Amino acid sequence: MQNVDKWREEIRHDFLEAKQSDPSRFTTPLNLSWSNWGFGIEELDVSCARLETAGLRFIELHGNHYGPDLGYRVDETMEILQRHGLAVSGVCGMFSDDNDLSSNRPVQQQEALDYIRREVDFTAAVGGHYLLVVPGAVGRPDAYDSSELHRSVRALRLVADTFVTNGVKAAIEPIRSAEVSLVHTVADALAYIDAVGHPGVAHINGDVYHMQSEETNIPRAILQAGDALVNLHMADSNRTALGDGSMDLDTIIMALYLIGHNAPGRFVTPEPLGPGGAPYHARNGRPDPAKLDVLVRDTVTYFRDREQAVLAL
Repeated sequence: MQNVDKWREEIRHDFLEAKQSDPSRFTTPLNLSWSNWGFGIEELDVSCARLETAGLRFIELHGNHYGPDLGYRVDETMEILQRHGLAVSGVCGMFSDDNDLSSNRPVQQQEALDYIRREVDFTAAVGGHYLLVVPGAVGRPDAYDSSELHRSVRALRLVADTFVTNGVKAAIEPIRSAEVSLVHTVADALAYIDAVGHPGVAHINGDVYHMQSEETNIPRAILQAGDALVNLHMADSNRTALGDGSMDLDTIIMALYLIGHNAPGRFVTPEPLGPGGAPYHARNGRPDPAKLDVLVRDTVTYFRDREQAVLAL
């Protein structure tokens, strides 16, 4: 038996045993959301209408407050969300060379701190549960130097209180080494959280696309993250719609139920950005709305079908 098959069988065994022992743990479905920054500069109302049509109740909003004059406005955003029956799961923080917590240029670290403050305020105002935080710039796979982890930890600690004050979770995202220079795995994220040493920085935003590159096994990494996992970004193995690749979605779903992820304030969030390198260019693009409609519909349908099949075991 291959190791991957052995691990799959172990998780399946634990899932079935837990389901038989306490069926009530498996009656509430996972909270399915959608990350909208891959929709580019499309109007929020159009994006929300698409998610409503697909039967979604949550949205992860693009953290687009790159300056005091930029980004979603709270009142307008809330009006649009309410019109489409959506609530905010969280905000996807965007960290590039312009606002890098680990930068060796203090002015760029300051940009990261100011950005985090703006996004935490916005997240709290729209009722979001978490802000995704990346310890280093996305799109910069080569390290500045041997001190970047220390700089990142020290910088994030400076704004950690604002997460507690606003009731927002800082969700550290491990990203594949092809895109970032530090914090690639769940173990790395847990170590980073421990290094920050602050109650405002205690959670993880996983991403199965990055996990397939960096983890030994995605479902086992989910179990390792445990209660620290507040959100899991989803895409198939080729970073496209769920069902269009070889991702072992059933076992991922089992692992999520085993850690009690089907709970208020915990989310599963498709983010199918397509294959390639660093994807941040998508945030300013204009993708085909018809293709986005199909992408969302197919992903949501496939996920719910597989979730129901797993729960029927």
